[in-house]
This record gives sequence, C-alpha cells and structure tokens, in this order.
Amino acid sequence: MIMSIYCCVCLAQTDKSMTDSIFTAGELTVTGRRIPTNVLASAPLQTLTRTDLLNMGISDMATALRHFTGVSVRDYGGIGGLKTVSIRGLGAQHTGVIYDGVSIGDCQSGQVDISRFTLDNISLIYVTIGQQDDIFQSARALAAAGTLYIETMTDKETPLLTACLKGGSYGYIEPSALFSVKASERLAMTAFGSYSRADGNYHFTMRNGIKEISEKRHNSDIESWRAELNMMYDITTRQQLKAKVYGFSSHRGLPGSVIYDNPWAAERLTDKNFFAQALYTNTISNSLRLRSAVKWNYSWMRDFNIDAAGEHEDKFRQNETYATATVMYTPVKLLSLSLAQDYTHNYLSTTHINCPYPTRDSWHTAIAARLATESFTANASLLSTQINERVRTGDAAHGLHRISPAFSAAWQPFNKSDGLMKALRLRLAYKDIFRAPTLNDLYYRLIGNTSLRPEKTRQWNAGITWEHSMKGIVEGITLTADAHYGHTNDKIVAIPTLFIWKMMNVGKVVSRGVDITTSANIRWSSTATSDITMTYNYLRAADKTDPTTAYYNHQIAYTPKNSASLCATLHTPWVDMAYNLLFTGSRYASGYNTPDYRMHSFSDHSISLSRKQKIKSGTLRLQIDLNNLTGKNYEIVRFYPMPGRNIKASATYTL
Repeated sequence: MIMSIYCCVCLAQTDKSMTDSIFTAGELTVTGRRIPTNVLASAPLQTLTRTDLLNMGISDMATALRHFTGVSVRDYGGIGGLKTVSIRGLGAQHTGVIYDGVSIGDCQSGQVDISRFTLDNISLIYVTIGQQDDIFQSARALAAAGTLYIETMTDKETPLLTACLKGGSYGYIEPSALFSVKASERLAMTAFGSYSRADGNYHFTMRNGIKEISEKRHNSDIESWRAELNMMYDITTRQQLKAKVYGFSSHRGLPGSVIYDNPWAAERLTDKNFFAQALYTNTISNSLRLRSAVKWNYSWMRDFNIDAAGEHEDKFRQNETYATATVMYTPVKLLSLSLAQDYTHNYLSTTHINCPYPTRDSWHTAIAARLATESFTANASLLSTQINERVRTGDAAHGLHRISPAFSAAWQPFNKSDGLMKALRLRLAYKDIFRAPTLNDLYYRLIGNTSLRPEKTRQWNAGITWEHSMKGIVEGITLTADAHYGHTNDKIVAIPTLFIWKMMNVGKVVSRGVDITTSANIRWSSTATSDITMTYNYLRAADKTDPTTAYYNHQIAYTPKNSASLCATLHTPWVDMAYNLLFTGSRYASGYNTPDYRMHSFSDHSISLSRKQKIKSGTLRLQIDLNNLTGKNYEIVRFYPMPGRNIKASATYTL
C-alpha cells in the first residue's frame, strides 16, 4: 500500500516573544502492508495476521487453515503425513498457492504440501475464493478456483533477532532463528532458518469393523530443514526490488493406512526443494503501476518402499521457470484496468521405465477491470490459457486453449443512513475456471491417459456482510454469510479398466453450501479483553455423473456436510489464554455412501497459554499448548489415525 501526502501544515505555538510559524512539508511517501478484509470484499476472503496466530495459540499452517470456513485440510496421519488444502470440496488441484507474491507450482501432482511451511516467519496468510478485488495480480493468480496467499515478515516487521525453541510430545523439537539487518537506508536483508524433527510413533486406538485395535504408529518420523534469505532494495522512492532464495529438505516416513490390524509401514519419502525468485514493482506515476517477477524452481523427490512385492524406488525431478508481468492503469479515480502476462516452462523426469520426459509450456494472459465508488464495487476479469506439451518418447497430450471469465460485485445499500444498517453490504460473484490434467494424470506409468480433458468448474457466490462498533462491554461485532453453488464437469478420476486403473474424465459434481463467520470483541475491563470467532460450513457435494449407478447423488468422498470452528481468547496483563475447537461432521471414505465407508464426526479441543516478559532489551514469550484434550484418535483420512492428547511448548526471545 502506498499513500502519498502532498502537503502538511503544522502550527507551532511558542511563548509571547515568539511569533507563530508555519512549516510546509514536501511530498511524503508512506509504505506498509495492505491487509484485506472479508467484510469489504466482493468475494469471500479470510485472513489471519501474525498477531491473530499468536493470540489464538496456533503453531502450524494446517491448524490455521482449518479455522477458515469452506477450507478443508486433508492430513495423512499427523506428524510426518502430507497435508493438502481443498476449497469447497473441489480438490487440492484447484487451490493455488502464492508465496510472497509469486506462485508455487507442482506440475507433477498439481497440489502443494503445506507442511513445508512454518509459521515462525509468517506475517499474513489469507484465502480468496473466486474473483478477487485486487486486480494488480499475476495472470496465474487468477487461474485457480481459490488461492492461498502466504506472506513472510518484511524488514519493517522483523526485529533484529528472533530465536525460538519448540518442543513437545512424540520427540518433537524445532529450533529456529530469524535475523534482520538494515545495510543502508535502501537495502535490508532478513535470514531465516529452522530445523525440526519428531519420531511421531504415538499410541492409538481405533475400530476396524467390530474389533478395536490398540497399537503404536510406525514409520511416522520426520526430519526437515528450512532456510530463507530475503533482500529488499528500494531502488527509488517509487521502485522496489525483492529477492528470495528458499531451501527445504525433509526425510520422513509415510505411516500408511492401518488395514487388517496391520500398522506396519516402510515407505520413506525424501523431498528437496529449492527456488529463487525476484519481484520488481514500479509506481511509474499516480495512475500507472508495473509489477514483474521471475522464478526458478527445482524439486527432487525419492520414494522408497518395501511391500509384499519387494523393494521399490522411484525418483522424480521437476524444473520450473516462471516469468510474469502486470501493468495497472487508473485513468480516473474510480476505474482501474490491468493486463497480466505469464509464461511457465515445466519439465519432469522420473526413473520409471519408458518415462516420456514431458515438457509443458503454459501462457496465461489476463485482462481485468475494477470500478469502485463509495457504495459500490465491481470487478471483472478474462483469463486466456494456452498449454502445449512435448515428450521424448510416445505420444504427447493435445494442447489446450480456454477462456475463463469471472466477476464480482459488492453494494452498500444504506450508505447514507445511520444506525445498524449502514454497515450492511451485499455481494455477488461468479467464476468459470478449470484445472489442467497434471503430468501424473497424463503420463504416469500404466494409469496415465494423454487424452484427458481439463476438469472444468463454475462457481456462484451470493453473500451478505455486516459489522458494527458500539460502546459497552461488546465493542464490535462482525458477520459474514455466503451461499454458493458449484458445477464441475469432466472430473478426472482413476477407474478400473480390464486389469489396470486408468485416469478418465467421467465425473460430474454439483455442490451447494453455506459459509458463515461471526466474531465479537469484548472488553471486560481496562486491562482484560476477549475475541470470539465462530465459523460454520454446510456443503452438499453430490455426484451427478450417471443416474443409473448406485452412487448417483451420493456425497463425494471425504467431504463432510457440516463443519465448524470456534476460537475464544482472553488477554490479561499476566497471561493470554486461547481455546480452539475444530468440528468435522460425518463423511464417507468413498463416493459410494454405504455404512461400510462412513466415517464418524469428530471434534478437536485445544487450549493455549502464553505470557510475555521484558528481559533487558528484549522480550521473552513463553507458550504452552494442550492439544486434542479428549485424546481421541480421530481420522481425517480413513485408516490414518491422528495423534491423541499431546503437548507443545515454545520459548521465543525477540531482540
């Protein structure tokens, strides 16, 4: 956010022997981070700042995202399991991830494992669904049904030094350090590093049919390293360059499912990721802005397993080169126009026999417009996607070209009135988008199908938002409610054909749902305050593929109809407390909704206590988290029991 103050007049009053003086300051540019808000947005948008995360006692990315309505996290077994994000039941491949302004991609699987990210250096996370209000975006940011934005701390937000040590149940330990240095008035740098490990072999109980299993989780350990180096350089008062180098390495066991009373697993996953990116912004004039970025991403993965058929080892290597440029023009105060062009080059190699070594070239072009008055906002965009592929051996998939429109609007009908109705806003949004088949879908050995069509989805959203400030114990109340309708065609699924499985376009899903969020700020006294936030989500996602099948109109797999969350905090001069509740309703492990596949509802309760203490020139913050208070080994994915009652503690020193 850039705010210019062109003239400032200051009156200085002195004693009677002095005359009043008038000082006129020149142009002053103030830079800061713009934090979007769901109440004012024309399409659903949810945010959590660093302060929110600390107050709520949340220590990992997956738990934070579970507090967003309409967002589900699929967790494959707790400590070492993969974690992916799905929005409104569309699947993780429809969720884009943007890290510090630049997209993160995975051409192999189309989904990003969010366990790669830690909250220790995060300043802001937010999720958008559908058309965004901010049209000063890359074209690829518009190419997903929903987008997760992750922003790290800037040089202005980072203390000189932050050192943190975390520890907890199941052998968990994680030291981290964040260091900031301002080399000059224009140049600043931050460095972050962390190491984490856990054995993860927790005890669990679960039922398999009529039998109760009491065992210990195996092969659930993890060891990982993260490192980031950031540079922020103000070329001029209107030009800024940000560069990032990121490295991640992990070695983990994949605990596998507990089937037929057998918890044993031997699959090991080694994951390495490195990327370098640079983001350049230029406010050319008050009406013209430019933004461009380049990125190179390298990923390497080794999957080793021992099963009944013997040892298996697969290695995968991805290279991605990405470039984007966006220009935004504001001809008049109320109207903004933008044009974005992105290019992505992907290459995948594997150790599979007869690997075709596919290469994908993608061009995304987007034009967008935004009209904003005091009481009305409208946004529209048109995205053009062109994808071409080549292979060394075999047949390449057909190229595709598609146009994807989207729009959103928000209206404040009682803008000039007083009282409770003034803050009421109505909103409406639509997005037509698709996800291209991943390279696994197209070329994975035996099951790949180069004739796949893109999976298309259309989303409608109608909502109401309201907030009100008042005097008394309750200082403010916020409410948002959205009803949504979605239609997905050509859903890509694996189905059996003769003796093998094959990826096919056979699915059709119709979804209807409601997302509700409400929050209140309470002041008990001059030194004690509380924040309460509640969310509720209803989602009916029905399979409409074939009326003649037994599973027609059944709820799609792993999609609960009802889910909710609650966070209540109490802030006092002595200690801060937070209570978190996450509820997930019953759902089915298969699209065939029979009692055999039904998974029971569960709730996760946790309590966090924290305290800050000044120590010389720094601040020490102590926190203890009591998680899953009921001790139930619930399952997010069937036969993957989650940890029971556990504890985490952290000590953070800020200088």
